[in-house]
Amino acid sequence: MTRPRRVVIALGGNAMTGPDGSATPGAQRDAIAAAAVSIAAVVGTGAQVVLTHGNGPQVGNLLVKNELAAAVVPPVPLDWNVAQTQATIGFTIADELDAALAARGLPQRTAALVTRTLVDPADPGFATPSKPVGRYLPRSEAQRFVDLGQIWEDRGERGWRRVVASPEPRSVVDAPAIAALAAAGFVVVCAGGGGIPVVDNGAGHGGAGTALRGIEAVIDKDLTAALLGRELDADTLVIATDVPHVMVGFGTAAARPLHRVTADELRAHAAAGEFARGSMGPKVDAALRFVTAGGSRAVITSLEHISDVVSGDDVGTVLAS
Repeated sequence: MTRPRRVVIALGGNAMTGPDGSATPGAQRDAIAAAAVSIAAVVGTGAQVVLTHGNGPQVGNLLVKNELAAAVVPPVPLDWNVAQTQATIGFTIADELDAALAARGLPQRTAALVTRTLVDPADPGFATPSKPVGRYLPRSEAQRFVDLGQIWEDRGERGWRRVVASPEPRSVVDAPAIAALAAAGFVVVCAGGGGIPVVDNGAGHGGAGTALRGIEAVIDKDLTAALLGRELDADTLVIATDVPHVMVGFGTAAARPLHRVTADELRAHAAAGEFARGSMGPKVDAALRFVTAGGSRAVITSLEHISDVVSGDDVGTVLAS
């Protein structure tokens, strides 16, 4: 197989936390340092690497801080939370990945870019917010955030939980800057958490041009990675997760891994309900979108196998055009 010219790697949340799910600063740095070794191996194959990442635990932590400090300082909107976590994770990845690259004797260095993703304000997701975020609270505590304009739902015995819109990503606003950095030889960390959701209000300074503003929402990170891959004309999308293959019949005696599959086969499995909506479902959807839109190959596999994917070995679940 011809070595890919440009590869987008989407890191799952497991690469950002400890083995027990801990999101302490130390646990996050240790997990990122371990992930950096595998990413540096991909860079060592000669591919241009663009890296995206999740931010669920980090945003969850910020939301708790918002709640606890709400009587003292105003809670910041969700788009600000995404921006803050992008920056924190981005500089941590840059530190650890630069060290891993240097340890391999590679000249490339890392650049982290706070990234915006355009969404449609008319997206149906805004009319019916359904993405749960943050922790459960008693109704009495949730009410003060409802009074601030947030939407909370009664989730039964566990209490009330905030729900937000999860609109479709339409374009990655900063894709030209990402492409320029990649072409200049940087490993680019970008589009964390699916990107900061922004909408175009259609009027810039003086009533002309484009004016963007952040909006309260959460964008699926894997769908943004697939979109970014096509906007960057990437050859390969690698979705790194905590399992080596996509499974069908998961949790049953008939469970089996998927290796090389066609788009039709993968769609049929998805239609049969094989992939959980909150875990493997979005990853399969992202792989299908990338290849259907013209990408050469999408692979879903565990983090330790990603350099094998890029060097041409058929590991993981491989969807090729």
